[in-house]
Amino acid sequence: MMKLAKREKYLVSFAACTIALFLIFQFLIFPFFEERKRIQRGIMAREESLKEIVRLRAEYQVHKKGFQGIKQSLARRKKGFTLFSFLEKAAGEAELKGHIKYMKPSSSQGTGPYKESMVEMKLEGITLNQLVGYLYRIESPENIISIKRISIKENKKESGYMDTILQVLTFK
Repeated sequence: MMKLAKREKYLVSFAACTIALFLIFQFLIFPFFEERKRIQRGIMAREESLKEIVRLRAEYQVHKKGFQGIKQSLARRKKGFTLFSFLEKAAGEAELKGHIKYMKPSSSQGTGPYKESMVEMKLEGITLNQLVGYLYRIESPENIISIKRISIKENKKESGYMDTILQVLTFK
């Protein structure tokens, strides 16, 4: 066994304490704080997920309420309602029947409980006032009818008149 001087004993003790402190920090303290940070990040991520879920729930409630409104509006429509006949009747009221070049009905197969029903129609040689009157008659929130697309061109035959292609949409 070696005899160490008092000063050397202090240095060895100091070195042993330093190594012990290093090992305690390296294997106990630092991992504890890293794990704590990891857990806090996980909690923050879960809080963000929860906020997103709450936001999506609120959005779902809004859509559900709108869906109920659509359901009620569709239930209030007359039995046997068709978009084609509705548009034809409105054209008669707006005195546009003679200006209808064509009407093409179509329906799409949706994934929800309601199917889209659409009619594309072309009106030729009409005035702006006639078009506005017709649009006023057909765009009907209570019947859930809306204009999906409208294309207006100047009529080449008559000055001051226009040709219009409308895509009118509803649900059934």
